[in-house]
Amino acid sequence: MTFTGILRAVDTAIHRVLLVVAQVALLGMIAIVCVTVFYRYVLSTGIIWAEEVPRTLVALFAFIACAMGVRDHLHIGVGFVYNRFKVGGAGRKVLDAAINLVLLACGAIMAVYGWNLCVQLWRFTMPATGLPRSVQYVSMPIAGTIIVFDSLLFLFGVIKEDELLFSEKEEEYQVIHVEKHHKRESGKD
Repeated sequence: MTFTGILRAVDTAIHRVLLVVAQVALLGMIAIVCVTVFYRYVLSTGIIWAEEVPRTLVALFAFIACAMGVRDHLHIGVGFVYNRFKVGGAGRKVLDAAINLVLLACGAIMAVYGWNLCVQLWRFTMPATGLPRSVQYVSMPIAGTIIVFDSLLFLFGVIKEDELLFSEKEEEYQVIHVEKHHKRESGKD
Protein backbone atom coordinates (compact mmCIF):
# COMPACT_ATOMS: atom_id res chain seq x y z
CA MET A 1 0.00 0.00 0.00
CA THR A 2 1.29 3.44 -0.93
CA PHE A 3 1.63 6.36 1.45
CA THR A 4 -1.38 7.99 -0.22
CA GLY A 5 -3.38 4.80 0.28
CA ILE A 6 -2.41 4.72 3.96
CA LEU A 7 -3.50 8.35 4.41
CA ARG A 8 -6.83 7.62 2.72
CA ALA A 9 -7.36 4.55 4.90
CA VAL A 10 -6.53 6.53 8.06
CA ASP A 11 -8.92 9.29 6.99
CA THR A 12 -11.72 6.80 6.35
CA ALA A 13 -11.09 5.02 9.67
CA ILE A 14 -11.07 8.29 11.61
CA HIS A 15 -14.36 9.35 10.08
CA ARG A 16 -16.01 5.99 10.67
CA VAL A 17 -15.06 6.23 14.36
CA LEU A 18 -16.34 9.83 14.42
CA LEU A 19 -19.65 8.69 12.97
CA VAL A 20 -20.08 6.08 15.72
CA VAL A 21 -19.10 8.58 18.43
CA ALA A 22 -21.54 11.16 17.03
CA GLN A 23 -24.34 8.60 16.89
CA VAL A 24 -23.70 7.44 20.45
CA ALA A 25 -23.54 11.06 21.66
CA LEU A 26 -26.83 11.92 19.95
CA LEU A 27 -28.59 8.80 21.26
CA GLY A 28 -27.20 9.39 24.75
CA MET A 29 -28.34 12.99 24.74
CA ILE A 30 -31.84 12.05 23.58
CA ALA A 31 -32.12 9.27 26.15
CA ILE A 32 -30.96 11.48 29.03
CA VAL A 33 -33.32 14.30 28.09
CA CYS A 34 -36.27 11.88 27.79
CA VAL A 35 -35.49 10.29 31.15
CA THR A 36 -35.10 13.74 32.70
CA VAL A 37 -38.52 14.82 31.40
CA PHE A 38 -40.05 11.63 32.81
CA TYR A 39 -38.39 12.19 36.18
CA ARG A 40 -39.42 15.84 36.32
CA TYR A 41 -43.06 15.56 35.23
CA VAL A 42 -44.02 12.06 36.34
CA LEU A 43 -41.90 11.45 39.43
CA SER A 44 -41.61 15.13 40.45
CA THR A 45 -37.88 14.87 40.97
CA GLY A 46 -34.77 15.45 38.90
CA ILE A 47 -31.37 14.12 38.01
CA ILE A 48 -28.58 16.36 39.24
CA TRP A 49 -26.23 15.76 36.30
CA ALA A 50 -28.95 15.87 33.62
CA GLU A 51 -27.98 19.34 32.41
CA GLU A 52 -24.19 18.97 32.24
CA VAL A 53 -24.00 15.65 30.43
CA PRO A 54 -26.41 16.49 27.55
CA ARG A 55 -24.65 19.85 27.11
CA THR A 56 -21.34 18.02 26.81
CA LEU A 57 -22.84 15.49 24.40
CA VAL A 58 -24.39 18.18 22.18
CA ALA A 59 -21.02 19.97 21.96
CA LEU A 60 -19.37 16.67 21.07
CA PHE A 61 -21.99 15.94 18.43
CA ALA A 62 -21.86 19.45 16.96
CA PHE A 63 -18.09 19.64 16.59
CA ILE A 64 -17.87 16.13 15.18
CA ALA A 65 -20.61 17.02 12.71
CA CYS A 66 -18.50 20.03 11.64
CA ALA A 67 -15.52 17.78 10.92
CA MET A 68 -17.69 15.27 9.07
CA GLY A 69 -19.28 18.07 7.04
CA VAL A 70 -15.90 19.44 6.00
CA ARG A 71 -14.89 15.96 4.81
CA ASP A 72 -17.84 15.84 2.39
CA HIS A 73 -17.85 19.60 1.63
CA LEU A 74 -21.26 20.11 3.19
CA HIS A 75 -20.33 23.56 4.50
CA ILE A 76 -22.05 26.71 3.30
CA GLY A 77 -20.95 27.87 -0.12
CA VAL A 78 -21.92 30.54 -2.59
CA GLY A 79 -22.48 28.78 -5.87
CA PHE A 80 -23.29 31.68 -8.17
CA VAL A 81 -19.58 32.55 -8.55
CA TYR A 82 -18.27 28.98 -8.43
CA ASN A 83 -20.80 27.69 -10.97
CA ARG A 84 -19.75 30.33 -13.51
CA PHE A 85 -16.48 28.46 -14.01
CA LYS A 86 -16.12 25.40 -16.21
CA VAL A 87 -16.21 22.02 -14.40
CA GLY A 88 -12.61 20.85 -14.06
CA GLY A 89 -11.31 24.21 -15.25
CA ALA A 90 -8.58 26.38 -13.76
CA GLY A 91 -11.07 28.77 -12.14
CA ARG A 92 -12.73 26.02 -10.14
CA LYS A 93 -9.36 24.56 -9.17
CA VAL A 94 -8.25 27.93 -7.81
CA LEU A 95 -11.50 28.34 -5.89
CA ASP A 96 -11.26 24.76 -4.55
CA ALA A 97 -7.75 25.48 -3.29
CA ALA A 98 -8.90 28.75 -1.71
CA ILE A 99 -11.82 26.99 -0.01
CA ASN A 100 -9.53 24.32 1.37
CA LEU A 101 -7.06 26.95 2.62
CA VAL A 102 -9.87 28.78 4.43
CA LEU A 103 -11.06 25.48 5.93
CA LEU A 104 -7.48 24.72 6.98
CA ALA A 105 -7.27 28.10 8.72
CA CYS A 106 -10.62 27.59 10.46
CA GLY A 107 -9.60 24.11 11.59
CA ALA A 108 -6.28 25.43 12.89
CA ILE A 109 -8.08 28.17 14.85
CA MET A 110 -10.46 25.59 16.33
CA ALA A 111 -7.57 23.29 17.23
CA VAL A 112 -5.32 25.93 18.79
CA TYR A 113 -7.93 27.99 20.61
CA GLY A 114 -9.89 24.88 21.59
CA TRP A 115 -6.76 23.36 23.09
CA ASN A 116 -5.95 26.59 24.95
CA LEU A 117 -9.52 26.70 26.28
CA CYS A 118 -9.27 23.10 27.49
CA VAL A 119 -5.95 23.80 29.21
CA GLN A 120 -7.36 26.89 30.93
CA LEU A 121 -10.52 25.11 32.09
CA TRP A 122 -8.83 21.91 33.26
CA ARG A 123 -8.50 23.13 36.85
CA PHE A 124 -12.21 23.92 37.16
CA THR A 125 -14.81 21.23 37.72
CA MET A 126 -18.43 20.93 36.73
CA PRO A 127 -20.60 21.05 39.86
CA ALA A 128 -22.84 18.04 39.27
CA THR A 129 -20.49 15.50 37.74
CA GLY A 130 -17.21 16.70 39.23
CA LEU A 131 -15.52 16.29 35.84
CA PRO A 132 -13.06 18.92 34.64
CA ARG A 133 -14.82 21.76 32.82
CA SER A 134 -12.56 21.14 29.80
CA VAL A 135 -14.42 17.87 29.11
CA GLN A 136 -17.23 19.97 27.65
CA TYR A 137 -14.88 21.53 25.10
CA VAL A 138 -12.40 18.76 24.27
CA SER A 139 -14.29 17.99 21.05
CA MET A 140 -13.36 21.42 19.65
CA PRO A 141 -9.59 20.84 19.27
CA ILE A 142 -10.23 17.27 18.13
CA ALA A 143 -12.59 18.44 15.38
CA GLY A 144 -10.22 21.28 14.45
CA THR A 145 -7.34 18.84 14.06
CA ILE A 146 -9.43 16.56 11.85
CA ILE A 147 -10.53 19.53 9.73
CA VAL A 148 -6.86 20.51 9.27
CA PHE A 149 -5.99 16.93 8.32
CA ASP A 150 -8.83 16.69 5.79
CA SER A 151 -8.02 20.11 4.31
CA LEU A 152 -4.40 19.07 3.79
CA LEU A 153 -5.53 15.84 2.13
CA PHE A 154 -7.73 17.83 -0.24
CA LEU A 155 -5.02 20.41 -0.95
CA PHE A 156 -2.44 17.74 -1.80
CA GLY A 157 -4.89 15.70 -3.87
CA VAL A 158 -4.83 12.66 -1.61
CA ILE A 159 -8.62 12.68 -1.58
CA LYS A 160 -10.75 14.24 -4.29
CA GLU A 161 -13.78 16.47 -3.92
CA ASP A 162 -16.11 13.76 -5.20
CA GLU A 163 -14.92 11.04 -2.78
CA LEU A 164 -17.77 11.32 -0.30
CA LEU A 165 -18.15 9.32 2.90
CA PHE A 166 -21.41 10.59 4.41
CA SER A 167 -23.45 12.05 1.58
CA GLU A 168 -24.41 11.41 -2.02
CA LYS A 169 -23.09 13.18 -5.07
CA GLU A 170 -25.11 16.12 -6.33
CA GLU A 171 -24.11 15.62 -9.95
CA GLU A 172 -27.41 14.02 -10.91
CA TYR A 173 -29.36 17.00 -9.61
CA GLN A 174 -27.07 19.45 -11.35
CA VAL A 175 -27.32 17.60 -14.67
CA ILE A 176 -31.13 17.45 -14.45
CA HIS A 177 -31.27 21.11 -13.43
CA VAL A 178 -29.03 22.18 -16.32
CA GLU A 179 -31.04 20.09 -18.81
CA LYS A 180 -34.31 21.66 -17.64
CA HIS A 181 -32.73 25.11 -17.86
CA HIS A 182 -31.59 24.48 -21.45
CA LYS A 183 -35.02 23.12 -22.41
CA ARG A 184 -36.70 26.23 -21.00
CA GLU A 185 -34.33 28.51 -22.88
CA SER A 186 -34.85 26.68 -26.16
CA GLY A 187 -38.64 26.60 -25.66
CA LYS A 188 -38.96 22.79 -25.54
CA ASP A 189 -40.45 22.64 -22.05
